[in-house]
Amino acid sequence: MSFHLKDANGITARVKDIAYVQGVRDNQLYGYGIVIGLSGTGDSKKVINFTTRIISNVFEKLGVVIADREQDFISKNIAIVMVTADIPAFAKPGARLDVLVSTVGDAKSLKGGVLIQTPLQGADNEVYAVAQGPLSISGGENLVGDAQRVVKGHTTVATLPSGAIVEKEIKFNLFDEKFINIVLKDPDFTTSTRLVRAIDNVFGGTASSVSPAMVRVEVPEFYINTSNMVEFIAELEEISVSPDAVARIIINERTGTIVIGQNVRISTVAVAHGNLTITITESPEAIQPAPFGAGNTEVIPNTNIEIDETRSQLKIVPEGATVQDVARTLNVLGVGPRDLISIFQAIKKSGSLHAELVIM
Repeated sequence: MSFHLKDANGITARVKDIAYVQGVRDNQLYGYGIVIGLSGTGDSKKVINFTTRIISNVFEKLGVVIADREQDFISKNIAIVMVTADIPAFAKPGARLDVLVSTVGDAKSLKGGVLIQTPLQGADNEVYAVAQGPLSISGGENLVGDAQRVVKGHTTVATLPSGAIVEKEIKFNLFDEKFINIVLKDPDFTTSTRLVRAIDNVFGGTASSVSPAMVRVEVPEFYINTSNMVEFIAELEEISVSPDAVARIIINERTGTIVIGQNVRISTVAVAHGNLTITITESPEAIQPAPFGAGNTEVIPNTNIEIDETRSQLKIVPEGATVQDVARTLNVLGVGPRDLISIFQAIKKSGSLHAELVIM
């Protein structure tokens, strides 16, 4: 069951692609751990004391007591790391998570290392997962010699695919609610209003726009009584709506990339584009006196200046021109991305560009 609310261009998107149910989101986990099994690329003497203290605590839990940490245990095969992961909503105990491992000290490489059991906690300091396993570095190499060091890739950050096991579920009482809040990923007054109309056409006057970013939906009594909230949300996500967006031109001056939004419009404006090329060539000539004659060798400068001015064409961009019209006109002028940036900036200053100009 779905309802398609289209704009003039007939472009629609599903609710699940432009919005999400409030509360249904990922949560971040983190923890610090120890990587062992490195081939001499672990933490150096500058941070080895801190690393030794932590590894000694691990050994003490296993019944191994190290009397003198600084003398009895010195190794460059271990490294202290920070471990991070994202736990999705409704993740149950036993589910697997991908893990990212990053060095804390000055370890040269984590290649070949193994992460020992590391608790991962959330913002509430509760442990929700435990990570352990061999690390993976895609194509990274760190070759060190006496006089030279070769580094390929980034070897101080590694991944641990499916390396964490969820131990505790993050509680969320979604199914006990009588209202569901739909949050737009890109807040917009128009999109929020269109979303309310689309939901009302399917479920009959159950939605209301709280803000440009959120629409509140009253759960129909049928779904509350049958406790089938999953089916209700599934039908809600399949509703199609026409999202709106602010007219915007994105310009990246470093790469010369230009992205023009669909709603960009330009008032009537004349655009001329031309290049002035000046070439200066120096061809000095040497003049020497006759043999056995009086005088000195002299150098006479010879400068040649050429001016090549490409004839520019004056093109009229009509009132209310679309993206296609602008692109077609500027292509006729033969302008490249760098020149387009200057042209759009000039049109914006003239007041003829009815769009937001964002320069990255």
